[in-house]
Amino acid sequence: MTKALKDYQLDERVETFALLKEVDARVTQQGKRYLALQLADRSMDIKGMKWDATEAEVGKLAAGMVVYIQAVREAYQDKPQLKVLSIRPSKIGEPQDAADFVAAAPMKKQDMAEEVSAIIFQITNANWQRIVRHILGKYREAFLQFPAAKSNHHAFAGGLAYHSLSIVHLAQAVVKQYGNLNASLLYAGALLHDIGKVIELSGPVATQYTTAGNLIGHIVLVDEEIVLAATELQIDLKSEDMLVLRHTVLAHHGLLEYGSPVRPMIKEANVLHQLDELDAGMQSFDNAVAETQPGEFSPRQWALDNRSVYRPSEEHLADETR
Repeated sequence: MTKALKDYQLDERVETFALLKEVDARVTQQGKRYLALQLADRSMDIKGMKWDATEAEVGKLAAGMVVYIQAVREAYQDKPQLKVLSIRPSKIGEPQDAADFVAAAPMKKQDMAEEVSAIIFQITNANWQRIVRHILGKYREAFLQFPAAKSNHHAFAGGLAYHSLSIVHLAQAVVKQYGNLNASLLYAGALLHDIGKVIELSGPVATQYTTAGNLIGHIVLVDEEIVLAATELQIDLKSEDMLVLRHTVLAHHGLLEYGSPVRPMIKEANVLHQLDELDAGMQSFDNAVAETQPGEFSPRQWALDNRSVYRPSEEHLADETR
């Protein structure tokens, strides 16, 4: 049985199949061609460098294909990296389905779909429910299949729906604590806040930013979808219902420098922003811990403001649960 990428140790020789997520042909200062690669299986993503790349290698490789690699696991700036010795596309009879190498959400697609449907019925404001139902119906398959990001938090197949549901779960607990929150607005915002990523991103395999994603971004893209839905459903865009829904979604990154055109100015928008930060942060911690040995620190994590994460020893955690 082929070992997972995460199971190879430092300086160990790697011989395995992997998904080629990115391939970039570059030239050294000495004029020699090399390949900067991003490889993955369900266990992890890892960067790779193929030095002295040939014209044939450059021409045969493309993002999204399954490849066979021979490499050595190394470390660069405290992060795992592969020194790729050879790389080629997989052949007939070898693994070729990219979906087999893509990490997936811990919930089944059908279970997520059923829970989303149930939550929509908890949105008691008729206008908000119609908007949510319309947009999620339009992008149903993509919502359930897309990641929530190219990298970092929830960057796996189904991550978008899983992240959105996680925020709804958190929102349900917050609503119990603070009874004066508008639960319908919070649930509608949670389900819609990242739906623009089905336009911003290319999909769950070899995920890239689309032209619209790079030029506009998911926050503005989801607002456009809300406007289009309201127009089609003949809902007054100037009504307070629509203004506060749009504001809640537009403000969910919290700060202007993080992409939100406005800062949260109603309680539900502020709660959605904080729950989005909480859920993304928890997933980023989980990602770092999964690649760190007990009793050690992880490399610095860009998604966590370049902090290192410490993984307590398993013995310590066992003591805590007694």
